Amino acid sequence: MRKLKQLISLSIVSIFLTLVGLANSAHAAKIKIALAEPPSDELAHIFVALDRAKAMGLDYEWTAFSDEELAIQAILSGQMDIGFGTPYSVMQRSKAPIRIIFQMSKLKFFPVSSKKYSSLNDLDGEPIMLHSRGGGTDSIANVIEDRLNIKFGKRSYVPGSSNRIAALIAGQTDATIVDLSNKNKLVKLQGDKFNVLPMFEVDASDEALFANLDWMKANEESIDIFVKALVSVYRDMHKDPTMVKRETDPNGPIGQLPKEVLNGLDGFFTDAVEGGLYDPNGGGMVAAKADLEWYSKAGQIEGDINSLDPNDFWYFAPLNKAVK
Repeated sequence: MRKLKQLISLSIVSIFLTLVGLANSAHAAKIKIALAEPPSDELAHIFVALDRAKAMGLDYEWTAFSDEELAIQAILSGQMDIGFGTPYSVMQRSKAPIRIIFQMSKLKFFPVSSKKYSSLNDLDGEPIMLHSRGGGTDSIANVIEDRLNIKFGKRSYVPGSSNRIAALIAGQTDATIVDLSNKNKLVKLQGDKFNVLPMFEVDASDEALFANLDWMKANEESIDIFVKALVSVYRDMHKDPTMVKRETDPNGPIGQLPKEVLNGLDGFFTDAVEGGLYDPNGGGMVAAKADLEWYSKAGQIEGDINSLDPNDFWYFAPLNKAVK
């Protein structure tokens, strides 16, 4: 009888330890996410993905930095684990093995101007207002010059597409490059007074998810969960862009934004999906090759384009698993 009781006790302990192990394995290691800006409507789908990842066992915390450079430095120093941006020049210069794992959005920016101009060629020698020196719009301007064999005049810098639209309307500039949302606002409000200049297609990344390769390999489960959640949201967005607003947590950082911002989510993501801002499969090799070509011409990557290896800039394993 005593032996039977011992066996029963051992069985109970064994079952308890197994359950504890399963419970622990269901929760991946906490990841620290570096945002390059405060939560906004443009990040609503990312927070939906984070909510889905949390339901799958991911523990995370996020910190909003004032700009992309500070967020990148936080990744390099090990202060944060995952960042948003396109740090190609940093990846090439840094000894840290930083890699991109997911394309969050494409470089879908739009040249807009006063009625003085009707094509990009008309901007040869003309001043233009951009976001920041060395940033995405600066890169776009460099590639436009390269492809069309033109040269812009003086470049001035005003952060924020909405601020550059305001400058255009106020007559402080005659040409600038803005994002999809603000281009649509300009067309809707004052489309008869300004031109959207025809632009060639771009598949290169505007925003991407990146991290230290060594950290990712040591935290494979966390990365796989996050990327899987992202792929599920991006694919669902392409089926129905209004799912972002429906799944936004009213008590989360996006749910706390002003009511007018929340009311605009359906329109924003419908326009973004229709405008080709997102790849439902996270970019992968197509995005990596487009990035290398784009950022080489933009002057942010050195070397012959044919000698550049996408694997030196991207880590494809998590995305390849997620899209299957």
